[in-house]
Amino acid sequence: MKNLFSIYLFLFSVLIACGNNSDCCAQPSTTKPISVSIGLTGDAADVKTTTQFGVVLMGGSTDVDEAIQWMISKSGGGDFVIIRASGSTGYNEYIKSLGNLNSVETLLIDSKEKANLNETRDKIRNAEALFIAGGDQGDYVKFWTDTEASKAIQYLIDTKKVPIGGTSAGCAVLSEYVFDARNGGVVSEEALANPYNSLVSISKSFISIPVLKNVFADQHYSQRTRQGRHVVFLAKAIKDFNLVSPLGIGVDEKTAVLVEENGNTKIVGANNAYFLQSNSAPEQCQSEKKLIWNQQGKAIKVYVRNSASIDQLNVFQNNVSAVDQYWSVADGVLKTR
Repeated sequence: MKNLFSIYLFLFSVLIACGNNSDCCAQPSTTKPISVSIGLTGDAADVKTTTQFGVVLMGGSTDVDEAIQWMISKSGGGDFVIIRASGSTGYNEYIKSLGNLNSVETLLIDSKEKANLNETRDKIRNAEALFIAGGDQGDYVKFWTDTEASKAIQYLIDTKKVPIGGTSAGCAVLSEYVFDARNGGVVSEEALANPYNSLVSISKSFISIPVLKNVFADQHYSQRTRQGRHVVFLAKAIKDFNLVSPLGIGVDEKTAVLVEENGNTKIVGANNAYFLQSNSAPEQCQSEKKLIWNQQGKAIKVYVRNSASIDQLNVFQNNVSAVDQYWSVADGVLKTR
């Protein structure tokens, strides 16, 4: 009986103690630590290789094998990292099959919290090639701006000198100026009718690639008739950012522009790339008014190149060849001559 009383007394004291300490009887946490890696193909051990800088601007839709292989060759066979804010690991096996690489890993960075993780920073900094998948550039701007992720990408560009590329939305954020899609997408007719429509949201990218300074990239170009909105982006860049002569690179689907560190380009894939050079400021670029950018029908010089072109262009010297087309805008309508 005495022993039974002692047991009751012990249990009672435990209950009193737990009442005064909420952690006493707490269950072990089952929360998993946040991670950005959603899959790795190859060797998980980090390797160091000799790399060469270069940029791939890919226009979306089917990826261009030759462009990825160009990046692999510049990576020295190291670790190839894909970053995205949606989607899965579809690139891993595809890229690994195109060349000799130590590994291919996909990071899903879909929040500011994930973009600021040490894991995110370290995995990006350890990459010998970096590719930004398609998706929504609005998410990339929202989640990655001023984070450890953007700092790590800048380290790859400025210090480590690795190849970097992107397709579709991933292509859009590589140029210095970006249609950031903060308020959703915009089609050419909407932009030309009112350059200050809230949908026409442009800004500087969260990274800076010297070879793409003063450049505005756009993609899915001919297939989605984006020439008109691209012209509006350039017009707004002149007015809002005080640029004298912004450049545009428009890339068709199933096509990629390969840009060397010195600005020389090569076009690979099935369709065209368009290099735009503005001649002067637009006559009218105002809110609630149609764009007017005429300049005697020669507002913008356009050079059209594809994989069969003999003379590829330099993004800093794209006026050395004969102009293929001139574009202008009269009362909100894009004209070509």
